[in-house]
Amino acid sequence: MSQPSGGGVNERIFNALVPGRDLGASAWVTVTQAMIDGFGTATLDHDPMHIDPGWAAKGPFAGTIAFGFLTMSLITRLLHDTLGTDSSRYDPAQGYYLNYGFDRVRLISPVPSGSRLRGHFRVLESREDAEERTIVKLAVEIELEGAPRPALAAEWLTVWVPPGRE
Repeated sequence: MSQPSGGGVNERIFNALVPGRDLGASAWVTVTQAMIDGFGTATLDHDPMHIDPGWAAKGPFAGTIAFGFLTMSLITRLLHDTLGTDSSRYDPAQGYYLNYGFDRVRLISPVPSGSRLRGHFRVLESREDAEERTIVKLAVEIELEGAPRPALAAEWLTVWVPPGRE
């Protein structure tokens, strides 16, 4: 497989993505009402179940809950925390990682405003495609603190694009 050139963070991450490897868990992240409101604004979705505490208090969850897509959108942040990296872009001349999609996603438990989440990651597979990019599939489970079931379970695909393969 094409490995990142130039060493550093990209190479360290690439070498960690071995099938079967448990990458560990992220730190806890609190999902605030401000985050939920901001997500609703950004996505033009003004569902009162998410953004209207008064309305939601009378609903099935006795308060507002995070959008499922907000929970999904935290996966990248949680993986960066797990790997000890940050979300700033690496030097594209060295290659880069992209979100490639999902093979499977399940939103299992609602995430009430004020809840804490953390991500657990395990490498399922790594393969090279016809364009010499490396596709990595990660098992993702987002734990909801104190809940018997996770908030989310997914098989997430990332792609390593080597230099000159845009």
